[in-house]
Parts: sequence; structure tokens; C-alpha cells
Amino acid sequence: MDLDSLLYQYFGTDDLSQASSAAKEAGIDRMQVDLGLETDPAKRFALWSLLYMLGQAPDLDVTFKDEAERDAARNLMDLIASTEAR
Repeated sequence: MDLDSLLYQYFGTDDLSQASSAAKEAGIDRMQVDLGLETDPAKRFALWSLLYMLGQAPDLDVTFKDEAERDAARNLMDLIASTEAR
């Protein structure tokens, strides 16, 4: 799953700034549903990552049952936080 494909799939555009508020809300809702239904770990991580960047990700313990997946998510969170601190 690449970012442009996810954005287009859920928001109808690969440029999120072009999506209306209603489209963003609907896209986030659909992503959260799909995250709950997805069984492929890589796809779940991609969906969770985008939701995290949009400020709408569920808690790690709810999303990832595997400790390695939670650690990978924490690493992503730390990486994003380190770029925001600059």
C-alpha cells in the first residue's frame, strides 16, 4: 500500500488539502472500519500509520496484539515526533 493509493482510495484525491471536510471525515471513518476488519499485518500498519498522521489512530494496544508490531508503531511515532521537534 502506498500513500498516494491510500489517500485516493479513502479521500478521492492524492492531495489531502484538496479534500473537503466531509470527505476527510468520511474517509477517516472508512479507514477506521477497514483497520478493524483488516487481517494482513502490513496493511493494518499502513492504515494505522495514516490514521496516526491524521490524529485519528486508535491506541496501540487495541490495534496491535503483537509486541513487535506495537514496537514498530512506537518507532514510527518517535520518528514523526523527532521531525516535528525541529
